[in-house]
Amino acid sequence: MNEKLAALIPEIALLAAAVIGLLAGSWLPRRRQWIVAVLAVAACTAGLVATSTTMATGREQAVFSNAFAVDAATNAGRLTVLGALLLVITMSVETVRGHKRETEYWVLLLLTGAGTLALLGANDLLMLFAAYLLASIPAYALAAFTKDNSGTEAALKYYLMGALLGTAMLAGVALFYGAGHATLYRTLRTNLPEAPYGLVAVALVAVLAGLLFKAGAVPAHYWVPDVTDGAPAPIAAYVTTLPKIGALIAGYRLLHQALPDSDVNWPLLLAVLAAVTMTLGNLAAFFQTSVKRLLAYSTISQVGYLLMALAVATRTDLAQKSLLFYLAAYAATNLGAFAVVTALPAARTLEDYRGLARRRPGLAAVLVVCLLGLVGTPPTGVFLGKLEIFSATIDGGYTWLAALAVANTLASLFYYLRWLAPLFTTTECAPLATNAAMGRCTTATAYTAGILALGLGIAGGAVLPFGNGDLLP
Repeated sequence: MNEKLAALIPEIALLAAAVIGLLAGSWLPRRRQWIVAVLAVAACTAGLVATSTTMATGREQAVFSNAFAVDAATNAGRLTVLGALLLVITMSVETVRGHKRETEYWVLLLLTGAGTLALLGANDLLMLFAAYLLASIPAYALAAFTKDNSGTEAALKYYLMGALLGTAMLAGVALFYGAGHATLYRTLRTNLPEAPYGLVAVALVAVLAGLLFKAGAVPAHYWVPDVTDGAPAPIAAYVTTLPKIGALIAGYRLLHQALPDSDVNWPLLLAVLAAVTMTLGNLAAFFQTSVKRLLAYSTISQVGYLLMALAVATRTDLAQKSLLFYLAAYAATNLGAFAVVTALPAARTLEDYRGLARRRPGLAAVLVVCLLGLVGTPPTGVFLGKLEIFSATIDGGYTWLAALAVANTLASLFYYLRWLAPLFTTTECAPLATNAAMGRCTTATAYTAGILALGLGIAGGAVLPFGNGDLLP
């Protein structure tokens, strides 16, 4: 059994920082709790350095009886998750500074980040479920961090749906074990074609239920708008970004590695889920006036586009790199939009952003880049990601799904423009738009995310090859 802990440095770094931070925070005075945030940044940086080194040396391996795979998908996902986690940390500094539970905030963020990293390389059903729990439970507490009515309600809905679909996922793991007599993906790949069709189908639907919950896809999307609206903006940025990365890469690995030869027509199932998710997300966002709820429904629609890559996971070689690139571009773009929302905490509706371009041109520019980026406007990273994922979908034989995605992309322009138009109004500015931004860290995060969103589109040709590479069995 390969037990090389060096292969898990990014995951270990986050967990170690969480434990050390929790112990240190018990002794540090409240004015020094920021030290735990510095520790969190150091852990993410260490993970990024370790991942970059692994990618440079090409040391792909499966560790702990092949339960965890360190390959191209894992490493690309690690870079995206750790980079996004750094943005969330810097975005959160002014929000939690001096809070009586500041240490707990950073520790919970590190723990759920470690769970997301564990999802990326999960190569065994038991590992997958353990990662699901680690990624989910701290996030429930984060959603209720402020302990107000809206946050408590959001956390309760988040927890109840997570518990329900987590139980369904565990039942699916048990059914897969009964059908394939194993939990390791490569063994299931050999045994499942001989298993009863109905048993495999039910098991797959149950396991996908948990992953769809983490991703915020239909029909497990009901928690997304309430949690996004009820939680503080940095936490809303986290739950609409990082869990999706872990869930979608984990789902891709499961389908590609364990079920490529199954008689269950899961590509059609994923194609239908993708179509419904992108359409429902866009339609629900059309007449939203709350900026956070608009971004919540926007993120549901984005998951629909991302699910297209899972639908063609075994049908085209373009699926993997398109999924990984789109996830990176989406993470930067979505976090950039949320950073602007965080920087203007009193601006809760679209009308509150009236005249922002005149008073806060930098933040307005970031918002323009990120919202048009979410549409898929060149030269942003999401544009290139959509182009790649649409091409993969057509190459995989689902032209109708790509056509529907193009129609949804055009339709989404309507509600993004409803937010952008007030920014450039020449009438009197809304009072909230004239308020000073929250702080330098949040504003710097917005600028950084906006630059990344543009940079991934401009330098996409150099970044896309990092998504190539076979998954380890």
